[in-house]
Amino acid sequence: MDIASFITTNLRLEPSPASLDILLYTAHPGSRLSRLQGNTADAKPPYWAYGWAGGTVLARHILKYPHIVFGRRVLDLGAGSGVVAIAAAKCGAAAVTAAEIDENAATAIRLNAAANGVDVEVLVANVLPMTPPAVDVILAGDVFYDTDVAADTLPFLVKCQAVGIDVLIGDPFRRSLPSDQLILIAEHTVPDFGGPPGDECRAGVFSISLDAGRLAAVSTRPDPEA
Repeated sequence: MDIASFITTNLRLEPSPASLDILLYTAHPGSRLSRLQGNTADAKPPYWAYGWAGGTVLARHILKYPHIVFGRRVLDLGAGSGVVAIAAAKCGAAAVTAAEIDENAATAIRLNAAANGVDVEVLVANVLPMTPPAVDVILAGDVFYDTDVAADTLPFLVKCQAVGIDVLIGDPFRRSLPSDQLILIAEHTVPDFGGPPGDECRAGVFSISLDAGRLAAVSTRPDPEA
């Protein structure tokens, strides 16, 4: 199957929950996304086709405080639709990489980036066992959605922050979020996939407590370009 053609034919290019200025290929009741999954045991659910609160709140935060990423190298971890990566690119990041393990998501990210006129490099790999990447900022939306993933993700982010990479996390206070090791920087109400139409939930932007005070100051200070 030509994944790109399937996405452009069966999904709708619509404004994202993060910003009306960011367009994403989004699922709807007639998308029949099950055709992409197939019947294999390791088929990945199409999380990338929906708007999740963690990515939405993180993208909104970056758009509100663009100096967090301006002129810097950014990695969007577990990028999904690429909404956070696209927000960073729109805010003037020097380079943006979206890391994903789902090939279908990778295709969607490329299409979404093109639809928004921004450059995003897509890395199809599990970066968690790797050494810290050569970036200045890691943005991680919705990466603590279950306990097993959280157990692998937090050590990687701690390791990255320990070598000087700024780490910001977006999450709607899910049960697996390691709240005792994080500091809440900002909070917003945003829509989340699976909720009633028009309903919004509480979601936060967090840093790891290792360096939370400095990141909180950077994330919420006035934009010097404003």
